[in-house]
Amino acid sequence: MCQHQPPCPTAESADRESARLVAHHPEQGWSLLCNGVLLFEDTGELLPDGQIIAPHRPLGPGQVMTAA
Repeated sequence: MCQHQPPCPTAESADRESARLVAHHPEQGWSLLCNGVLLFEDTGELLPDGQIIAPHRPLGPGQVMTAA
Protein backbone atom coordinates (compact mmCIF):
# COMPACT_ATOMS: atom_id res chain seq x y z
CA MET A 1 0.00 0.00 0.00
CA CYS A 2 2.80 2.47 0.90
CA GLN A 3 4.53 4.13 -2.05
CA HIS A 4 7.08 6.08 0.05
CA GLN A 5 10.83 5.50 -0.19
CA PRO A 6 11.96 4.11 2.14
CA PRO A 7 8.61 2.40 2.74
CA CYS A 8 6.70 3.17 5.92
CA PRO A 9 6.35 0.47 8.59
CA THR A 10 3.64 -2.09 7.92
CA ALA A 11 0.49 -2.35 10.02
CA GLU A 12 2.03 -5.42 11.71
CA SER A 13 5.22 -3.58 12.74
CA ALA A 14 5.76 -2.41 16.31
CA ASP A 15 6.46 1.10 14.96
CA ARG A 16 3.33 1.20 12.75
CA GLU A 17 2.32 4.61 14.18
CA SER A 18 5.30 6.25 12.47
CA ALA A 19 3.79 5.73 9.00
CA ARG A 20 2.84 8.88 7.10
CA LEU A 21 -0.61 10.44 7.31
CA VAL A 22 -2.97 9.93 4.39
CA ALA A 23 -6.00 11.62 5.97
CA HIS A 24 -6.30 13.64 9.17
CA HIS A 25 -9.68 14.53 10.72
CA PRO A 26 -9.06 16.04 14.16
CA GLU A 27 -12.66 17.28 14.30
CA GLN A 28 -13.71 13.61 14.21
CA GLY A 29 -10.80 12.32 16.28
CA TRP A 30 -9.05 10.04 13.79
CA SER A 31 -6.28 9.81 11.23
CA LEU A 32 -5.54 7.28 8.49
CA LEU A 33 -1.94 6.21 8.03
CA CYS A 34 -0.50 5.03 4.69
CA ASN A 35 -0.18 1.48 6.08
CA GLY A 36 -3.97 1.31 6.52
CA VAL A 37 -4.01 1.87 10.28
CA LEU A 38 -6.76 4.09 11.69
CA LEU A 39 -5.26 6.02 14.58
CA PHE A 40 -7.69 7.58 17.07
CA GLU A 41 -7.03 10.65 19.22
CA ASP A 42 -7.25 8.54 22.40
CA THR A 43 -4.29 6.53 20.95
CA GLY A 44 -6.44 3.51 20.16
CA GLU A 45 -5.96 1.92 16.75
CA LEU A 46 -7.88 -0.14 14.24
CA LEU A 47 -5.64 -2.28 12.06
CA PRO A 48 -6.53 -3.16 8.45
CA ASP A 49 -7.33 -6.76 9.45
CA GLY A 50 -9.94 -5.52 11.96
CA GLN A 51 -7.77 -6.01 15.05
CA ILE A 52 -8.38 -3.40 17.75
CA ILE A 53 -5.48 -1.94 19.70
CA ALA A 54 -6.63 -0.44 23.00
CA PRO A 55 -5.66 3.15 23.82
CA HIS A 56 -2.15 3.35 25.21
CA ARG A 57 -1.57 6.90 26.33
CA PRO A 58 1.45 7.32 28.56
CA LEU A 59 0.62 7.88 32.20
CA GLY A 60 1.26 11.33 33.61
CA PRO A 61 3.89 11.98 36.28
CA GLY A 62 3.14 10.27 39.55
CA GLN A 63 0.42 8.02 38.07
CA VAL A 64 0.63 4.26 38.39
CA MET A 65 -1.30 1.74 36.32
CA THR A 66 -3.35 -0.63 38.48
CA ALA A 67 -4.89 -3.94 37.57
CA ALA A 68 -8.68 -3.95 37.38
